[in-house]
Amino acid sequence: MQQIINFLIRYKIFLFYLLLLFISLIFTFQSHSYHQSRFLNSANYVSGSIYAFFDNTTSYFDLREENEKLVQENQRLRYQLYNKTNNGAQPLDTLESNYLVVRGRVIKNSYSDQRNYITINKGNKDSVEQDMGVITSKGILGIVENTSNGFSTVQSILNEKSNINAKIKNSNHFGSLIWDTKDYKTVQLMDIPRLVQLTIGDTIVTGAMSSIFPENIPIGTIKKFDLDTSKSFYRIDVSLFNDMTNINNVYIIKNLNRQEILELQESTGTNDQ
Repeated sequence: MQQIINFLIRYKIFLFYLLLLFISLIFTFQSHSYHQSRFLNSANYVSGSIYAFFDNTTSYFDLREENEKLVQENQRLRYQLYNKTNNGAQPLDTLESNYLVVRGRVIKNSYSDQRNYITINKGNKDSVEQDMGVITSKGILGIVENTSNGFSTVQSILNEKSNINAKIKNSNHFGSLIWDTKDYKTVQLMDIPRLVQLTIGDTIVTGAMSSIFPENIPIGTIKKFDLDTSKSFYRIDVSLFNDMTNINNVYIIKNLNRQEILELQESTGTNDQ
């Protein structure tokens, strides 16, 4: 307490000056509308900047939570889409395939090798199994190859071993989607007959013959096309919708009737992805 008294005594003149200055400023702002307006504008600017700073900071820390909500909502919508449900109800009609949708996140990604693999944070405990399809909000990503209890490795579509059934959306002509290992932005659609009319920019989607992916999952658009050496089929370059260098949230899809489809295909000597 004594230190406070000594401080006031030592700086009494300076403190008295500040008091008079404060009083004079109050009288000035009250008697002059211009000064009052300038003061209020400055005060609003300062307070607004402070509020904006705290709002931006709070929003930044809320991004992860909001993003998780969006992923959950997309998971629900995709489940309804692939199973033709209405607000989570049972399928409205009899379907050849029903699908389970599990959301996940990429924890490791490669795209520059000839055999690229992606690691995701979902595994056996999340009902993820080998040969389940993996997609993003933009299109297909690959197929689950190996699983552990909490993680899975996915064979990327950017893998020389990848071979997926795909079709031209506006004509339903289908072929095999492969990767020639040259460009991580482009894959190839093979075995499309030369009689098919093609247009640059046509959309390529998954085909109905796949036992892994639902039909009509986006893949990309036609970049260019040429006839193969036999001059009977097209070799089509497809620009991917996915940016394969920047993958985060994914959806893992299980065809609940896949085993039945495989047995049927085996009995007829076919096996398509």
